[in-house]
Amino acid sequence: MSSTKHVEIAGAGLAGLTMATALAQRGWSVRVHERGAELREIGAGIYLWENALRALEAIGAAEAVTSRGERINSPELRDHKQRLLQREWLRDGRLYTVLRRDLHSALVQAATDAGVEIRTSSAVIGAGADGSLDLADGSSVKADLVIGADGVYSRVRDTLGLTQQITNLGDGCGRHLVPRTDDDPVNVAWEEWNGGRRVGVIPSSPEWTYLFLCCPEDDTEGTAQQPFNRQTWIDSFPSFRSQLERVPDMPEGRWAAFSDVVTRHWYRGRAAVIGDAAHAMSPNLGQAACTAMANSIALAQSLDVHDIDTALQVWQRSEKPVVDRVQRYSRMYGKIGTRWPDQALGARSALIWSLAKAKPFQRRIQFAAGYFPTLDAASGPVGAGR
Repeated sequence: MSSTKHVEIAGAGLAGLTMATALAQRGWSVRVHERGAELREIGAGIYLWENALRALEAIGAAEAVTSRGERINSPELRDHKQRLLQREWLRDGRLYTVLRRDLHSALVQAATDAGVEIRTSSAVIGAGADGSLDLADGSSVKADLVIGADGVYSRVRDTLGLTQQITNLGDGCGRHLVPRTDDDPVNVAWEEWNGGRRVGVIPSSPEWTYLFLCCPEDDTEGTAQQPFNRQTWIDSFPSFRSQLERVPDMPEGRWAAFSDVVTRHWYRGRAAVIGDAAHAMSPNLGQAACTAMANSIALAQSLDVHDIDTALQVWQRSEKPVVDRVQRYSRMYGKIGTRWPDQALGARSALIWSLAKAKPFQRRIQFAAGYFPTLDAASGPVGAGR
């Protein structure tokens, strides 16, 4: 009888593929279930901070990703009067911006190279604490460990009874790619705020620039991004006219709301959740995907040195407080960006400028970028856990 451990994973997104590759490289037998008929990602860009880059390095996928991306030396934030408020986010470590589809393709390749089996058109409808995964075709599969990486509305999380709360944060954004021109920044990410609206212009590959257009959900003109209400955004951000005019009338991207997922626990028995299924958050700090990938590596590290039950306890006890803290800071930052009275925009600018100069605050709000788990070196008594 084989001693090889087997894991079944629901979801072939960024967290699921990182998890799959990390375990396969450690000798596990791995199968991933993807509900879609093909493996794909949305046409948008993504920030990869130091923690995400180290996660990619841990599975040997970093070079394939960064070779197509842009090294950012200065992320800049300006206010409604185009005054520079912040370029201090990148004090330590690295930051790359890449296309999500390039990142996803590299993760698919890394998983395939590691021997991961990926099944498309294989929808998961639930999981059991005994290490079972229930599929939409009526079948059930059993493993030493099952993992739900199946997003905000995770069936794995819900059927395990791990969901505490899913909160619509009241704001969101549209994500768009436009052909890159000489009008766009090089090795710099631009962001500008005007009222409750925020625009980002981020070079993400030699050919493409990524735009994010964020606003509260009650800003009906701003949320109209498919078809694209171009003029309302040009009126708010005239300095970005060149980029906004390149957004197609019917772009691939549409406005979507941000959500927070709060879970009671990250696992029950031999079933766990990762990524958005465990801790979805707004992308205000650029850490939603970064923490998801780093946390996947953390679970693999813990499984390196502990039996499965102990590994899950150690992983949750160590990493859940870290991710909960990132989620809180991201929520707070979003409220400053979108829920601020128009008559007090000058005060907001002064606040952001002063916080940018406060090194202790900078370290607190950006701590996740410089944090990377080392659970494969952890030792000592295990807490009560779950």
